[in-house]
Amino acid sequence: MSPKRKIIFSVSLLFLLGMVFFAGFYFGGYKKVCEVCPPSDIDFSLFWESWKVLQEKFVDKTKFDVQKMIYGAISGMIESLGDPYTVFLTPQDSKKFSEDVRGSFGGIGIEIDIKGGQLMVVSPLEGTPAQKAGFKAGDSILAINGTSTAGMDVNEAVKLIRGDKGTEVTLTMDREGWDSPKDIKIIRDIITVPSLKLEFKDDGICYLRLYQFSEQASFDFSGAANDILNSQCQRIVLDLRDNPGGYLEVSKDIAGWFLERNKVVVLEHFGGDKEDKQYRSLGPSVFLEYPVVVLINSGSASASEILAGALRDNRGVLLIGEKSFGKGSVQEMEELQGGSSLKITVAKWLTPKGESISDEGLEPDIKVEMTEEDYANDRDPQLDKAIEVIKGIR
Repeated sequence: MSPKRKIIFSVSLLFLLGMVFFAGFYFGGYKKVCEVCPPSDIDFSLFWESWKVLQEKFVDKTKFDVQKMIYGAISGMIESLGDPYTVFLTPQDSKKFSEDVRGSFGGIGIEIDIKGGQLMVVSPLEGTPAQKAGFKAGDSILAINGTSTAGMDVNEAVKLIRGDKGTEVTLTMDREGWDSPKDIKIIRDIITVPSLKLEFKDDGICYLRLYQFSEQASFDFSGAANDILNSQCQRIVLDLRDNPGGYLEVSKDIAGWFLERNKVVVLEHFGGDKEDKQYRSLGPSVFLEYPVVVLINSGSASASEILAGALRDNRGVLLIGEKSFGKGSVQEMEELQGGSSLKITVAKWLTPKGESISDEGLEPDIKVEMTEEDYANDRDPQLDKAIEVIKGIR
């Protein structure tokens, strides 16, 4: 996710706008400002005509915020692509994104995304107000403080949900099996998301739950790995449920603890005639001989799906639980001027055997569903099944 190339814009307002849209048709000429420019027969005069009419006739000139208009025009151009993962981030949104991947931010503690045109919960984060309020992966978010989420992108939803600690937000939620939607009020808090949890079970079984693949996760996993190696643990249950993902490099690093060196962890598929890029494990492979099973559910997304797919395809590790989310597209962050950025889809993830993660998700080898009664009575039949299965692996 290293930044690519910065494009610097300058001087007057109209020239700035013209360069943003790769043209200077307002001045009667074409100005090349990028390596891959639109065809020369594209006519940008409609944009400038609209700008001129707004300047001349719009009733309330106090609402003219030039920077906001530029951001809005860029966002509209990107939204026309119909890809919910390719988005323009203002400087404020870019800062929030950086806070998210570092694992500390303000809000209620849910990972959200759009699937099938509906804003939904990917996963509630561990120990957060959302988890305590009973949010589940797959819940639909119909409204935020009374504002419908129909047609709303993820960034706008995040802005509405975020807020100062101690303030209240109301989400209108729906869930399969409910008779009707429900309004759920939650008090915001400072969200600090842990990387993992390690527990030592009976019969030499280690239970290792990864909550996210943040910057801190590689360091924390190394510490947990040393604890495992210094224990009587002989088998590992790796829990990736409700893990919304994070950094690819962190997922690849963790995969290296379980795989032989130089095994394919994931393929980056660019489409067309372009060759797939391979990401391979680097070791240290210390858990190569440990029996492992992996827990997944509909909240397992992105980097967690990559890790689960790598262990399944390379070692035949069994996946237990429910089908994963299916977040299999690749985004790069392009840093733009003024602190803004562009998160752009450049490829799709494939498992080592070439299965597309995008949209479909990973199917569990052993399907075990969680019911409302299980949640209400603090039962975990998925974990129970994982422990049962790993006891039988030699």
